[in-house]
Amino acid sequence: MTAHQETLTNPFNMDEDCRNCPALADCRERVVHGYGDAGAEFVFVGEGPSAGAEATGVPFTGDPAGERVQRILGELGFSRSPADSPEPDLQNVYLTYLSRCRHPDRDATDEEVRTCEPFLNAELRMINPEIIVPVGTRALRELAIEYTTRAPESFDAADEHATTVRGRGFELVPMLLPEEQTDEQETAFVEHLTENVFPRDYRQTKGRRSR
Repeated sequence: MTAHQETLTNPFNMDEDCRNCPALADCRERVVHGYGDAGAEFVFVGEGPSAGAEATGVPFTGDPAGERVQRILGELGFSRSPADSPEPDLQNVYLTYLSRCRHPDRDATDEEVRTCEPFLNAELRMINPEIIVPVGTRALRELAIEYTTRAPESFDAADEHATTVRGRGFELVPMLLPEEQTDEQETAFVEHLTENVFPRDYRQTKGRRSR
């Protein structure tokens, strides 16, 4: 964690009253901004908050799918909390979304994702991670536009799950949506990071300052 970080919740103090997407602002319970270590080397990016995450205010928490992600973080050494913790104690990882507001009846539209993009871009610039984990095909394709040379439609999280995709300045390690993962796919993801990412110098992908 950075020396100046005082909280894991929305550490960059982003607008919690944002109303740039009126259809979402009128029905949401809260804006769910990023959570975690502001100096992290790993960033997990999902599509948008579930009902559970909206209730806790913390990405990837509050329901069985979130617990799977938190269990994975624990196995990777990123979390020091039980998988069902509503405010996990994280280190070296940051959790965030493409869209920060939940509509109870539908996914965020493409326009709403684009409207929310400055929040994500600002987080990635300030964190400057080594590895981005897109969670689900939509997050993978959105990130592919900016950070890879492949056509976004060529990506599918089921095919790319637990692999490394070389990007422009970052490496992407895609993850299948947690609610769609089997226990074997969860294990494969953990093993890929521990056996193929952690042991090598992934920092060589760009000129990052040492910490």
